[in-house]
Amino acid sequence: MITVIKETSPHLRRRSSVSRMMLDVLIALLPVVVYSVVLWQWKAVVILAVSLAVMIPSEFVFVGIKNKMPYDGAKHSFKEKFKFAYSKYSISNVLAPSVSAVIYAMILPASLADHLYVVAIGALAGIVLGKLVFGGLGSNIFNPAAVGMVIAKLSFGSLFTYNADPFYSTNLGGTVLSSVSAGGYLTINSQFISVLDLFLGKCPGVMGEVSALLILVGAAYLFIRRSADFRPFVAYIGTFLVLMLVAGLCICSKLGFENLSYWKFIGVELFSGGLLFGATFMITDPVTSPINRPGRYIYGIVAGVCTVFIRLFAALPEGVVFSILIANMFAPVIDYYKWSSNKFTLKKIIWIASILVVAIGIVTLVLLSPGVVK
Repeated sequence: MITVIKETSPHLRRRSSVSRMMLDVLIALLPVVVYSVVLWQWKAVVILAVSLAVMIPSEFVFVGIKNKMPYDGAKHSFKEKFKFAYSKYSISNVLAPSVSAVIYAMILPASLADHLYVVAIGALAGIVLGKLVFGGLGSNIFNPAAVGMVIAKLSFGSLFTYNADPFYSTNLGGTVLSSVSAGGYLTINSQFISVLDLFLGKCPGVMGEVSALLILVGAAYLFIRRSADFRPFVAYIGTFLVLMLVAGLCICSKLGFENLSYWKFIGVELFSGGLLFGATFMITDPVTSPINRPGRYIYGIVAGVCTVFIRLFAALPEGVVFSILIANMFAPVIDYYKWSSNKFTLKKIIWIASILVVAIGIVTLVLLSPGVVK
């Protein structure tokens, strides 16, 4: 007799628990959180507090509604109803919204501490529209933190200013990517920002994206603990680098290598913006990424291509969060039964190579077209 056990995502292919995995993510986020508090002090604390205060109770209320006691004709006390509704409430129902809340807070600018209603609206929209409407823990197809940030950004975009203090006495209307000079350097009020500054976190940006070093420390912890899959991370960063290397060659060939520092261009694109943060804490989300191993490579490649296209050709200088949401939409298709196996086949390799070749061709053709790069 065969016993079939039905489980919801995240689907773990090793001996582990969902609660341990989410606790590891919170630990990996700790260096970034501490650094943001050091930089922005009370602003970072209140944004984190509001995010947690919205998402955790929202999950609590949802669990009670979803598991409410069915009507059986008898009268039950409030205590009995409450006990029945929350009999399956576990630590995972606290850790999951906590992870989403911290990630959401870290992809917001510190300036929103002066507009906490924006933080609250985004957090509520993210947890409800990005997760709870799909059935709660393990059932969502979109990253809740990404959904919350996008809704807040689109609704209150004028309030998103990126504080440069304490390193630079100015505010930006966008991340540092919007301040790239013609020479491939970053300048703010005529102050030079080196690639090393970007790597160490001496630059403006949202609270969690500024220090590439601390993000990579968190990534190393997750991969060592096997609480995050390295495949989407490698595919995402690898695709981004390949396409940006091609883009850099195209741009430098038109502007002249003496006018544009090729390697500084690559370094700026890699270490600025939310690329590394998204790759470490969002693209690796086991709930919203494909189940099979080849599919996770394809998933990372799709997100990487979208990020490069948005940065190079769209009006936005960033694009990581939008790219992750687009990739989320493709995850169920990637898991489609005809190719949802754990084995690499020739057909899958051809699919992966085709995506990369087409993307490289588009980047090359567009950037080498007359009038595109001046």
